[in-house]
Amino acid sequence: MALPVFCSTLVLCLMMVIFPSLCRSQDTFTCSRATYYGSPDCLGTPTGACGFGEFGRNVNGGGVGAVSKLYRNGTGCGACYQVKCTIPQLCTDDGVTIVVTDHGEGDHTDFILSPRGFTRLARPNMAYDLMAYGVVDVQYKRISCQYPGYNLMFKVHEHSRFCEYLALVVIYQAGQKDITAVELWQEDCKEWRGMRKAYGGVWDMPNPPKGALNLRFQVDGQNWVQVSNAIPSDWKAGVAYDSTLQLT
Repeated sequence: MALPVFCSTLVLCLMMVIFPSLCRSQDTFTCSRATYYGSPDCLGTPTGACGFGEFGRNVNGGGVGAVSKLYRNGTGCGACYQVKCTIPQLCTDDGVTIVVTDHGEGDHTDFILSPRGFTRLARPNMAYDLMAYGVVDVQYKRISCQYPGYNLMFKVHEHSRFCEYLALVVIYQAGQKDITAVELWQEDCKEWRGMRKAYGGVWDMPNPPKGALNLRFQVDGQNWVQVSNAIPSDWKAGVAYDSTLQLT
């Protein structure tokens, strides 16, 4: 009688060890849960914690979301994830691509999606049934962001004040790379000045250098990428400037 009990216990222990490993493997998906937030137009919110503004509302056709631990103090802003729900009769096999634009904590969830992002998890004509669940089990993994026709851009944040204060937001951040530092070239001192990570995806500096701004940013805490004349001398708040670069 003891042998079957031992075997059952052994199988249970193996499942407890192997299943989480499968869910957390970098080559597969991580297991979690997802829900959605209210939105009058089903898109993202322009007041997200990443500081993206209208870009955070419309990017990826509104397929955006707030994350908890994946926010990483704002470093995770702009990252893309493939999210799949695990209700086969309601959900598609491929799931949906989500762009991180906000920070949020739910009921043991890693994702709080826009209504448009959440309904894209569903099979045709199943969106209403899926939304009735409120919270669903999902699997996710980080993937490369794809923005065909768009280069990496530096948007001057709306709170910037010419000559006195400059805040930048990096948008159309393709690939799977994180920007971990931003610096501006101070010509009169012949040195790079580091911008402060203000919040989310916003980098700022009081009394920025005058004239056209040369900028460099650090990728994944390692390599530096330099952009000459990234911001023109007559920059304006709310305007995005093309870097002519794409991160891959």
